[in-house]
Amino acid sequence: MKTKIVILLLSVMLGAAFAQAQIVAPPAESFNTDSVRRAFDKQPYFGLYKDNYFIFGPPIGHKPTAANTNVKFQISISQRLTKSTLPWGTYLYLFYTQKVFWNVLQNSMPMTDLNFNPGIGLAKPLFVRNRYIGKAFMVLEHESNGRDSIDSRSWNRLSFGANIMITPNVLVHGKFWIPIVDGQNNQNITKYAGIYQFGFQWMSDDRRFNASITTVRRAKWNPFDMNTILEFGVRLFKNDNQYLFFQYYNGYGEGLLDYKQFHSQFRVGLQIKPRLFSDF
Repeated sequence: MKTKIVILLLSVMLGAAFAQAQIVAPPAESFNTDSVRRAFDKQPYFGLYKDNYFIFGPPIGHKPTAANTNVKFQISISQRLTKSTLPWGTYLYLFYTQKVFWNVLQNSMPMTDLNFNPGIGLAKPLFVRNRYIGKAFMVLEHESNGRDSIDSRSWNRLSFGANIMITPNVLVHGKFWIPIVDGQNNQNITKYAGIYQFGFQWMSDDRRFNASITTVRRAKWNPFDMNTILEFGVRLFKNDNQYLFFQYYNGYGEGLLDYKQFHSQFRVGLQIKPRLFSDF
């Protein structure tokens, strides 16, 4: 019951963020130091963080059943805690992401895995020759599934990363983390959920189409031990930020409860994006 109340409250908060979100990016020539600083100072304190989505679909390579065909949705928000810059030109943020796997085809439609991911950290806008090119960040994160006994999963990460705009249409992102695993039932989670990630994101000039690929390197000797996420979105209406969204997940660690289980899953649904490029 408490879990459903939390989800309901987050949905209400997220609705307020959606009302403020803008999808149309300013032209590339306005990405200079002064304009970006002003944008950071004047933007709403509360907003979207990572992509928000609600998607549904079956596994690839297996017969679809009520148990393996499910809904996956993610709610991700941020709250800026400082009015202006801190030392080294940084801003302090509070982050929260919740990822849920919902077996809507089964009796009673159970939410089988809820992953709670709060964090606090610093973000720093990056400039080259007076042009905004992206941001760097350092975030202390916690992730757990709120369950007890043998189903309990939790770990902490000190994450470092950056999102760099190669062009106004292409973003390169990378992130690595120092894991602090405190969950007794997931001591080997980095072998499945990874130790760093890297990827690209592309958006069309009119922001109508977006596509991304993210690879997460698992902590194993084989350099090809990676989780891969492919995503594609098509904006539904000209003046909003809702996309018809396609996601393919291939690998381990998609959710905390079954982090050791391999998933090859294709899902389709609705995506709502932050302004400009997404965080990962």
